[in-house]
Parts: sequence; C-alpha cells; structure tokens
Amino acid sequence: MPALGAPGTHAYHRFVRDVEPAPASPLPRLTRLLERVPATRRLLDAGPLTQRRLALAGLAGNIGIVITGGAVRLTGSGLGCPTWPKCTEDSYTTTAAMGINGAVEFGNRLLTFVLGAIAVLLVLAAWRHPRLRALSVILLLGIPGQGVVGGITVLTDLNPYVVGLHFLLSTVMIAGSYALWQRTVPRPEAVPGAVRLRGLTWALTAASAVVVVIGVIVTGSGPHAGDDKARRTGLNPEMISQLHVDAVFLMLGLAVACWFAARAVPSPAMARASAILLAVSLAQGAIGFVQYFTHLPAVLVGFHMAGACAVWVATLGVVWATGFDAPGAAGSAPSATRPETDRTLVTVR
Repeated sequence: MPALGAPGTHAYHRFVRDVEPAPASPLPRLTRLLERVPATRRLLDAGPLTQRRLALAGLAGNIGIVITGGAVRLTGSGLGCPTWPKCTEDSYTTTAAMGINGAVEFGNRLLTFVLGAIAVLLVLAAWRHPRLRALSVILLLGIPGQGVVGGITVLTDLNPYVVGLHFLLSTVMIAGSYALWQRTVPRPEAVPGAVRLRGLTWALTAASAVVVVIGVIVTGSGPHAGDDKARRTGLNPEMISQLHVDAVFLMLGLAVACWFAARAVPSPAMARASAILLAVSLAQGAIGFVQYFTHLPAVLVGFHMAGACAVWVATLGVVWATGFDAPGAAGSAPSATRPETDRTLVTVR
C-alpha cells in the first residue's frame, strides 16, 4: 500500500493539481513569434489611425465584392470561369479564348485575394487589442469560407439558392466589417434615452434583413441568372416583388419611428443616423420602382445591389448611434486602443 502523498494516490494528484500553474495561453507565444519579423512587428505596434484605415478598407472591400459579383451576374459571366478553384481545367487564370466573360469572373475572384490581404494586415494591426482581435480573425476566416461558397455556386451551375446564400454571407461580412470599423473609432458614451430605444433599432435591423433576404429571392426569380443556361427559382416574380415592397414599407415605418423617438429623447446622433437611413432608403426605393417598371435593365439592377449595401450599412449606423457596443458602455468592455499585456497567472490554493 503506497504511503500518503506518494505518486499514484489521490492526495498526491490533488496536491499537484493545486500547486501547478494553469496552462498558459498560446497568444503570448504566438505574439513573440510575430515580433521576430520586422514588418510584422511594425503592424503589431500600429496606432488607432492605421487600424481605422484598414478596417475601413475591409468594409469597402466587402461592399466591392458585392458590386463586382453583381457585375458578374449582370454581364452573364457567372460561368465565365466554368470550374473552381481553377478558371479552366488547365489554367488557374482566364484565357483570351474565354473573352470578356472570363475576364469579369476572374477579376471578381482576384478581388477576394485583395480582400484577404487587407484582412491579414488588419489581424496583425489588431492583434494586441482583444476588443478588435477576435472579430478581425473571424472576418479573415470568413473570406476563404465565402470563396468556398463561391466555388459551390460555380460547381452547381449557378443554383439560384446558392447564389443567394453567397450574397447573404456578404451582408454578414459587411456587418462584421462595420462593427470592427466602429470599434476603432473613438465614441462618446451613449445617451441614456437612446439606450432605451435599442429594442426599436433591433426591430428596424430585423426588418432591413428581411428586405435583403426577400430581395435576394426576387433576384433569384428574375431574368438576371448570370448565365443563359442557369435555372431560376420558379417563383412568381410579381408576387415576390410585392412581398419585397411590403417589407420595405415596414422598414421605412420603423425608420420614421426611430427618427421621431430619437428627436423626443433627445439623441441627435440617432436622429441624424435615422435621417440618413431614410434618405438612402428613399433613393433605393426610387431605383427599385424605376427598374421594375423598365423591365429590370442591368445597369439599374447593379445600382440597386449597391444601394442594398448602402441601406444595410445605414441601418447598422442607427443601431450604433444608440451606443451599442461602445467601449465602456456596459462598464466591462476593454478599450480598443489599450494594448493587451502578456500575463501568466499562477494560482496556488
């Protein structure tokens, strides 16, 4: 029978468990590895202005992906590169024989690499700041994820539901990029009255998301399939368009409610954001009506896709105007500009 405290006894293992340090986080070790490269070290020490510019570039890039993706669809270039990840069976790049359609589709794929490079730089610039780091890493991982969905889109011959998912994932990336950009911007504390209006702004966001989703379904049932051979959803375009308009009116009503509520609180920032959303939405609605009654010309459809991104960003602006996610708003979020210090805690009980 082993003596008390000898290896193998419960007392011994309990003693070792209590005095041994907790497993160290891999982040300090990874940080030290990154610091060994001069260029990387400079990015790790990047200031708020660099972080803000990179975050804005990421947001612009994700919106640009939507616009260039729309150009691919509207020019019939959806299968300009008929396979994936290669552009043809024998080449990763487009060839002269593939013409303008191959160039348009390949150009859209190249923009993904540009966006990926921006995301890598942003991760490095945000690495020492916990409030920025996690979201920047998620956005970086989202880019290859989007690429895979894009590949599935090509391999399924532009299935309208997969194409729609590709667009919706871009709106998620835009929302994440907007949130990251907002976290790099110094912001005042939330107005107490505006905080009480967050429920209303979340209802507005839900309505805006519904508008986007139904808009994707409308596009999937319309004539712009991205290729002459691509199939459509088979849904009645007029019925889906009417449902889309109904959702737009609901969103406009909530935007008006946000404006009046912000004026009553008062919250100038939220009132201003609501007014911007109303202006952008009315312009987008005008484009939508004109394109519908002119039988969906490609140019107007392209402007409508860009307008959808503008409405989505303006909607998020109303939410952020309530002080949502502001540093210190809940008294617990760390500052975005205060670098993380590496610490190893040892607890002895």
